[in-house]
Amino acid sequence: MRKMHVDTSTSDDAAVQAKDSGHCGSNAAHWACRQQTLIVDTPSTFRQPVEPELIERFKRGDLAAFESIYRRFERAAWTLALRLTGRRDVAQEALQDSMLKAFERARQFRGEAPFGAWLRKLVVNEALMQLRHRRLHIIVVFDDDLRGDDDAPPPWLLADAATLDRALNRLPDAARAVLWLYHVEGFTHMEIAEQFGRSTSFSKSQLARATRRLRELLIPQVEDTPCTIGSTTTA
Repeated sequence: MRKMHVDTSTSDDAAVQAKDSGHCGSNAAHWACRQQTLIVDTPSTFRQPVEPELIERFKRGDLAAFESIYRRFERAAWTLALRLTGRRDVAQEALQDSMLKAFERARQFRGEAPFGAWLRKLVVNEALMQLRHRRLHIIVVFDDDLRGDDDAPPPWLLADAATLDRALNRLPDAARAVLWLYHVEGFTHMEIAEQFGRSTSFSKSQLARATRRLRELLIPQVEDTPCTIGSTTTA
């Protein structure tokens, strides 16, 4: 299995107040801009079922339905945006923009896929757009080669959640985004390539190099210690 199991819970200081992004004219936008990111104990994912009646109200522009969906998916959307952008303020803006676009495009949801999957795609689009617009999207060419990783265990099996979180934050933005989309969100290399406007070889190479770099960050480096076997001491 390729799935990376990551604890996406965040500490209390991760709660970020929603800031006015300058386009809070509509009722939905005004409501979203006043919210704080809710940090709750119950895990929230995009795989939550959504009642058909709630979706129909949402598609009709019902503000209460929008609020319900916003709160239900807020944590999952913010966590995904944070992992892709690496910055809390940028993730918050991506969260708000994706939720507002979901409200504006609600009638485009046809039910061909689960609602959460449809919303997740909007969040990914907005997060990567933020990377491009803010010039955070930098492709880093690693100096190491790609050999020798096939038989090694996945690096995230070697660390606890806190250590893994710190290591992920040290990866370049594009590498971290590719790693997260592939291992956590289940995107294919073709889907990732489409999101970045690149080839599938870009996705594969970024994933391989990011995985190797993550392994280097997670495996403790053994310090060289002098060998004292056979040494003698003199009085």
